[in-house]
Amino acid sequence: MKTNEQFDQIISRCRQVYTLKMKDYGPSWRIMRVQTVNDQLFIKAKRIRELETTGVNMVGDSIEGELMAIVNYSIIGLIQLRQGFADEIDMSAEYATELYDRYIAEAKDLMLRKNHDYGEAWRDMYGTSLTDIILTKINRNKSIAANNNQTLVSEGCDGNYFDMLNYAVFYLIKLVLEPA
Repeated sequence: MKTNEQFDQIISRCRQVYTLKMKDYGPSWRIMRVQTVNDQLFIKAKRIRELETTGVNMVGDSIEGELMAIVNYSIIGLIQLRQGFADEIDMSAEYATELYDRYIAEAKDLMLRKNHDYGEAWRDMYGTSLTDIILTKINRNKSIAANNNQTLVSEGCDGNYFDMLNYAVFYLIKLVLEPA
């Protein structure tokens, strides 16, 4: 199966969770500032790393579920970054889902281009390395936010959100579609 199709399969699962949460909560996350989204991503990635390191899962949520949350929070981060945060819920669930689809399409396009240039190197990487890279991207976004979203020579937060999303998808492909 090609990466293109595997990406679509994983995103279909993530999108289903996103739309179900929209039915439960609506886009309640619209009040989150970008720093808060970064912290949510940090919590998810840190938990994955802890599970990978200790092998002990006392809460019951799976690595798969946490990776799906990273995909979805990365999209939320892009929405908040590009739309700005709100003081109250100012967006319909339908529009939030439309934005989800738009940014997923951007992420997929980026993934296909990078995947070509890097020769699908992620397939030979450990899942734990993908976690570490995601954590690094989160820390980069925290630094960028601390610098008023200004960078001197580096990509901005949006590039890191796209990379986190795609690395989480790669890990999900390895975990769910191609388990060792």
